[in-house]
Amino acid sequence: MAEQSTSQNGTTEDPFEPLIIGFTCNWCSYRAADLAGTSRVKYPPNVRLIRLMCSGRLDPSFVLKALAGGADGVLITGCHPGECHYLEQNYKALRRVTLLQAMLAQFGIEPQRVKLVWASAAEGLRLANEITSMVEEVRALGPLNWSQVTNEPAGVMFDINGHETELTTPASAPVPPNATGNGHGVQATALEEVTA
Repeated sequence: MAEQSTSQNGTTEDPFEPLIIGFTCNWCSYRAADLAGTSRVKYPPNVRLIRLMCSGRLDPSFVLKALAGGADGVLITGCHPGECHYLEQNYKALRRVTLLQAMLAQFGIEPQRVKLVWASAAEGLRLANEITSMVEEVRALGPLNWSQVTNEPAGVMFDINGHETELTTPASAPVPPNATGNGHGVQATALEEVTA
């Protein structure tokens, strides 16, 4: 049961619940998430999963767009090293995440907001535990205030030509039926359009 806190002016506030965008590898970790669901393993509903063919396919701009669009953290999951269906692409994902975390630290954003997890298709319980751990870590960090960190309004990004483009925040995006294919009707994000 969620606890409520009382602010200084006496009103009741709901506790902070982070929004996590999860980019999952089609071959291993997406299937692990599916296994967790069919096995009825419980994990927080704060994660919106987006399936990629491979974790190595994740463009760093997807992570930045997720954070700018209202996400408080990004979880990237892929096959264990040496088990990638596309040979060594998960090593590419590891290098990219390491660079992203260093770049975010330069912006004043906690690098713990971006996490890389390896999970095979048979590790549904492990993936559920990693999701729970990520949600707890980001909850402890508090909300990401993108506009204060970057001097750029949340939900606004600039395209390659420098033109301002608005993003739909994950919390307000329309919800197509069965958006992520996991059978639970999980809310879709504007990022799915980018990855399609």
